[in-house]
Amino acid sequence: MKKLGIDGLGVEQRLALIEEIWDSIDAEAAASVQLSNAQRAELLVRVAEDDADPNDVLTLEEVEASLPLPRGGN
Repeated sequence: MKKLGIDGLGVEQRLALIEEIWDSIDAEAAASVQLSNAQRAELLVRVAEDDADPNDVLTLEEVEASLPLPRGGN
């Protein structure tokens, strides 16, 4: 793979670049993704549930603790 030279940028510059790339992908994907009526309805339900109780969330640590431990001696 050809190097683009971004490793010469500072951390803040690389993070800004990541954000810009993500935004461009997000905009492109949003224009090309078609949701079914059922998918759209499910998303609306989930947004309404979140709006009704925005404090009903888990921290990353809580999610990680709920996951099964990897097998294979790690």
